[in-house]
Amino acid sequence: MDAAFLESVRAAMSSVRKPGPHDTVCKDECVFCFDTPFSRDGLYVNLSTLRGVGADHLRVDRARTGNALYLHQQFTKRKKPKPDGEERGASEATETTPTEMAIGVEGGFAVDDAENAYETEETYALAIVSLRDDASAQAGIAIQSTPYPNQELPFIVCDAVDAVIAHAGFHSAAETTAWREELKESKYARELKQEPASANFPKISPDPTAWRCAESGADSNLWLNLGDGHIGSGRQHWDGSGGNGAALRHYQAMKKEGKEFPLVVKLGTITPSGADVYSYAPDEDDMVTDPLLAEHLAHWGINVMAMQKTEKSMAELQIDLNKGFEFDKITEAGAELERVSGASRVGLKNTGNTCYVNSVLQVLKEVPNIDARYRGNADVLFETAPADPTTDFPTQFAKLFAALNTDRYARDLENEDENLEIPEIAPRMFKQLVGKNHAEFSTGRQQDAVEYFQHLLEVMTRAERNDVRDRLGTKAQEREREEFVLSAKQFEFDVEEKVTCAVSGAVRYVRRRENVLPLEVPVDAATNAREIEAERERKRQRTARADEGATSQNEDEKNDATDGVRPVVPFDACLAQFAADETVEDWFSTATGAKGAATRRSRFATFPEVLPVQVRRYYVASDWTPKKLDALVPMPETIDLGALRGVGLQPGETELPEAADTTAAPVPEISTQTPAVPAELESALEPDPDVVAQLVGMGFSENGSRRAAGATRNAGAEPAMEWVFAHMEDPDFNDPYVPATNAALTGNSGAMPSPGADASAVAMLAAMGFAEKHAAAALERSGGDVERAADWLFSHADDLERAVAEAEAQSGRGAGGGAADASTLSGGASLDASPCVDGPATYELFGVVSHMGGNTACGHYVAHVKSRGEWCIFNDERVARSREPPLDMGYLYFYRRAS
Repeated sequence: MDAAFLESVRAAMSSVRKPGPHDTVCKDECVFCFDTPFSRDGLYVNLSTLRGVGADHLRVDRARTGNALYLHQQFTKRKKPKPDGEERGASEATETTPTEMAIGVEGGFAVDDAENAYETEETYALAIVSLRDDASAQAGIAIQSTPYPNQELPFIVCDAVDAVIAHAGFHSAAETTAWREELKESKYARELKQEPASANFPKISPDPTAWRCAESGADSNLWLNLGDGHIGSGRQHWDGSGGNGAALRHYQAMKKEGKEFPLVVKLGTITPSGADVYSYAPDEDDMVTDPLLAEHLAHWGINVMAMQKTEKSMAELQIDLNKGFEFDKITEAGAELERVSGASRVGLKNTGNTCYVNSVLQVLKEVPNIDARYRGNADVLFETAPADPTTDFPTQFAKLFAALNTDRYARDLENEDENLEIPEIAPRMFKQLVGKNHAEFSTGRQQDAVEYFQHLLEVMTRAERNDVRDRLGTKAQEREREEFVLSAKQFEFDVEEKVTCAVSGAVRYVRRRENVLPLEVPVDAATNAREIEAERERKRQRTARADEGATSQNEDEKNDATDGVRPVVPFDACLAQFAADETVEDWFSTATGAKGAATRRSRFATFPEVLPVQVRRYYVASDWTPKKLDALVPMPETIDLGALRGVGLQPGETELPEAADTTAAPVPEISTQTPAVPAELESALEPDPDVVAQLVGMGFSENGSRRAAGATRNAGAEPAMEWVFAHMEDPDFNDPYVPATNAALTGNSGAMPSPGADASAVAMLAAMGFAEKHAAAALERSGGDVERAADWLFSHADDLERAVAEAEAQSGRGAGGGAADASTLSGGASLDASPCVDGPATYELFGVVSHMGGNTACGHYVAHVKSRGEWCIFNDERVARSREPPLDMGYLYFYRRAS
């Protein structure tokens, strides 16, 4: 080894750090781009920060950290030699065929199944990186390196390098979140009633070949009722195969006789480790688990230890369906789709049920202002990133946009071997960062794309408000800093709600802030109502024949083939329902001082640059189970919403008086239960009936409305409404209201919290060491969310007095002012008090997020995006031209203002 090189290593090794088992080592992927050790130039791991960087970002990392020593990883993929064809086929079938509805776990779908076809050659080197300005340096750096291992290197360096190589890394199997379909234990299992075995209820044969459906004689897809030992045929599968539903009809017949036998088990799936169990009970109606299954089966003569699986489980049947869902085989009107690649046509890898993340990101990348802010300023954001860039939203968002909207990682569709050096874009760091500390988005479960979109805007807003503007405030970006507007603002719009008292005719206009337009689907407005009614009549007749036992299996299968008439509901009907007058009963009018009827209607007060529209296909049924409304809603590619613009108070209209302006309004009762409370605080302890009545009139529960009025000390309907939107998901939101005590209102110091702040939330922040005045201001700015308020307080700790003063001025409370007369912020809006962007109401469609599955907690998301003037389908990492985008089956639509 060159003596000068060794001397340079010794001079720099004081900054070298050996990673421990709990350290995060980003050795799989660059923190500023998606380069990996398999990339053409490999990956350099900073031996001080333990963060990997690609060659293009080596100068930035060297300048930021001051560390000169890096582990250079250079990996090469080679295809494995193929064994004999027959032998290989048998082994692959055993090793790769999934047997469980799971991702990333044994027996489930492999996350990186394609990797099994390759073997990897790994080479390492120790590199010294120097910042240089002379002509001999490329990209401002000079690199010297020596192959590793090398016995001449100092022990401290070797020890650290060996630990990095041996470390699991950011993308290890332990870090990849596994997903498994979760089955709940049936609530009927542990107390299951079973008829005593007798001549009327005989035990069944242990020989599977003797099993037959009691109704039809079928010998497959058989389900044993665990309550009375009846064997019946299962329901027909989605592919037309299967049974005739005899097992379900038997359950229904027994229920009419007063016998509840809801649990059935699929006979061909019984093994010592379990079986498929289904509950026909209306409040479950799903696959379940039975912890006492072996005991229940033994009652009917089945020894699970002696059983072998003879039929596919329901999970395997579902897997067969999923395995057929290959992207390049998906057709629109029977035609194969042409795969495409290039800038803005880069796919995102599914790392375990992350299709909801991928679909939302593929649409957002088409929003020019966001792309310009993050990809356009990527260099500045990288240079100003904190010590750990993996925890920095602007860095990770810029990294993602640079990958999606350039051709750096575009696939070569003609020569797959050329792609071995091009990594797949897997947004692991981004997903982990955005979902951090969130109860749902931090998990590997499937999620609602609409909720994720709103959460993502909230995270982006928080980051932009905290430091993005300042980081862009260099001389080169001074104009960007001066004109800085939160990115989420282009999605936000104000909705004008007009409430009209039916008795007096007086009106009140209230605004609320939204960032998604939710549209209900009025099935009654379907254009194919006759076909739907004919289908319903066929089903009624079939049910009647089944009850009489007159339906044959062949007739059932023939009839089932005609099922599936979906309501076709026009977009205009959905929009009309949004804008329709709604009657509100039992509404308290400040004009009459009594409860009565009122009408409420909604209009657009402003129109955003980008309008997200949610077609509300998913809902919670009366039995609290998630359901899907299987209807077609053909969405137009261009819309004009100008007719729905709100006009505010019109000449001749009389405004409803405030409660204090009318003697007809009831006076709040003065509590006599807590005489220790000062008299001037008594009215704050009992909710103001007027505030409660207004909230109830807007559709909120009475208990929730009373809690809101009490929590905001009767400051008015608008602060109470803000509290409602911040707490309506709380588990105790609808619990009866308990008047607060003086201690609860004043906290530790006795200083009253601000009108818009929840006293308990103020107390929580005060316990962290913040003054109650500061806590109250932070809560008002954060919509009552304690976590966001704490984040805001910590981010402004260096100049908290100024930040609080600005927040109070924005809310209208500065210098002793009252509660702000500002728009109510809801639906994940940015909580920024500035006016919404407004403009023409004509829009064109550019993105559709579609969901396949019974509810948003399962299934698969796909995005159709208008990229470079043509529609493309983004199914995770595969991208193709779309011939007929499913504009009538989407869940979340994105419209942008027409040019």
